Amino acid sequence: MGIFLALNLLVANVLFPPSSPKTISLPYNVFIANLKAGDVTSITSTGNAIQGTFRHPTAASAKSSNKALHFTTQMPTFAGGQLETLLEQHNVTINAQVQSTPALLELLYSFGPTLLFLLIFIWFIRRTASSANGGLFSLGRSQARLYDPERPSATFTDVAGIEEAKAELEEIVDFLRQPAKYERLGGEVPKGVLLVGLPGTGKTLLARAVAGEAGVPFFSISASEFIEMVVGVGASRVRDLFAKAKAAAPAIIFVDELDAIGRSRSVGPSFGGHDEREQTLNQILTEMDGFDSRQGVIVLAATNRADVLDSALLRPGRFDRRVMVLPPDRVGRAAILKIHTRGVPLGDDVDLNNLASQTPGLVGAELRNLVNEAALLAARKGRPAVTMADFTESLEKVLLGAARQIVLSADDRERTAYHESGHALLGLLVPEADPVRRVSIVPRGRALGVTVQSPVDDRQNYPESYLRARIVGALGGRAAEKLIYDVVTTGAESDLQQVTSIARQMVVRWGMSPKIGPLNLSEDPSDQSSMMMSQHSYSEATAQVIDAEVRRIVEECFEKALMLLDENREKLVALTGALLKEESLNEEQILQVTGLAAKPKALPPPIRGIDGRVAAGEPEPAVPSAGAG
Repeated sequence: MGIFLALNLLVANVLFPPSSPKTISLPYNVFIANLKAGDVTSITSTGNAIQGTFRHPTAASAKSSNKALHFTTQMPTFAGGQLETLLEQHNVTINAQVQSTPALLELLYSFGPTLLFLLIFIWFIRRTASSANGGLFSLGRSQARLYDPERPSATFTDVAGIEEAKAELEEIVDFLRQPAKYERLGGEVPKGVLLVGLPGTGKTLLARAVAGEAGVPFFSISASEFIEMVVGVGASRVRDLFAKAKAAAPAIIFVDELDAIGRSRSVGPSFGGHDEREQTLNQILTEMDGFDSRQGVIVLAATNRADVLDSALLRPGRFDRRVMVLPPDRVGRAAILKIHTRGVPLGDDVDLNNLASQTPGLVGAELRNLVNEAALLAARKGRPAVTMADFTESLEKVLLGAARQIVLSADDRERTAYHESGHALLGLLVPEADPVRRVSIVPRGRALGVTVQSPVDDRQNYPESYLRARIVGALGGRAAEKLIYDVVTTGAESDLQQVTSIARQMVVRWGMSPKIGPLNLSEDPSDQSSMMMSQHSYSEATAQVIDAEVRRIVEECFEKALMLLDENREKLVALTGALLKEESLNEEQILQVTGLAAKPKALPPPIRGIDGRVAAGEPEPAVPSAGAG
């Protein structure tokens, strides 16, 4: 019955609306004229709008034949108050209506904003609830990414150059595959393994390879993803992550950049127990204490800053084992290059072992970038395969930056050529110096030219003769300018910085000064207070002796550089001429122009201490030495 009545009202009011009386619209002055003529009987005012009734059917104008008893007009805003007097004089019935808003609009104005806010909120909730991270109500859920164990992204065959670290983790893989082998003798596999190494050495790749070899679920998350602006979210995500891993056991949890939340609680500003990072760290410590390694859950973590981690993380029972992921040696770099060039067509002249010997100090990520740059360069030149020249040019780009298209004057170009020829020639003349791989006067980065030297094999020990050879070679550019032009320029700035650093370390760090003796007077980098206050652990008198010894070493090496270049002036001029003509010369071309013999391909064994271990020493980062002009 209700539906029938609703349909009846719809048909009656919408399809067949009630007819309204015929009405005409009058100009206001015509309305006033009819009012004065006594032809208006009544009016109804709604604001400035006036509706009324005539005594007789009337037209809007004399020319119009359209007549009606009802009319409408609009009173101008500038009209005076005479209308009421005229209406009373002619006995016109006056009605008034309040201008009202329709009920539907009233409801819309009253509840519209609230309804709009509710609709937007519901849309936001439904959208975030269907997102991959679980939406607004999943702040406490872990954001860890789960890798499919059936399709591992990496295995140990993809890892090279870090064999020691790989061997340390093989035990972890073996335990996940056959835990009974270790449990039968009461042994326990470490709950946590901390991978420590420089950026790009392959820590994350090594963790993925462990998961790929073990064939178990691999939960990967960055430590910074635990932190939110809402206090308590990080601890909740830690609990959720460990709960998921326990449910999927055996499994691996990998936390990258652990130092983001694992910094020592005794260093830096803290806000007590309400600090979000401290709560997250406390929850990690609790979770690692709360599970048994026999459950098959192992925590891997990676960091570049093991020195800033909280000591509670490193105690036995949490991260029991620390694996150092060191930069690869020459053999390791060759293996890494072999992996990264598996899908790259190589030219017949490419020797990966030779390329590895030219890249000391480069880590896996940098070697991968080197291969990629060489492939892009070869493709840009339209070559069918990547040649050794592409690798050499890409190495210069990686180490020094892209070539700059600047125009040098003839004098600056010649001076730069002599500068770089001085570096290269001394690299050949000094027996202890590293072999010269390439010399170029193509501007790159901030340098107008470059001489690249690198050892045949990696060095683990640096004799004093080698360090002096480095200083002599670095001063070769200034010595060549002094010999040819009898003036010096600003082009040797980077060379002098390198020279000063090596000479000072020889005196204060390695005890290679007879006046200072076998003392280590270098500052401890961890002692921030003394460094900020510019305090030394030695007296002012000792400081003066140190300065004098540094100056003596540098001046002796400079005199040697001048002497060698003066004795081989013809070779210096010939090398400069070839460099001005070709702009870049490789090792074979340099030997051919100078007529000098190549350095021996094998280095003598490193000097060993009394206990048989290789002595440690690093005058500077082990990258190809480059003399910039």
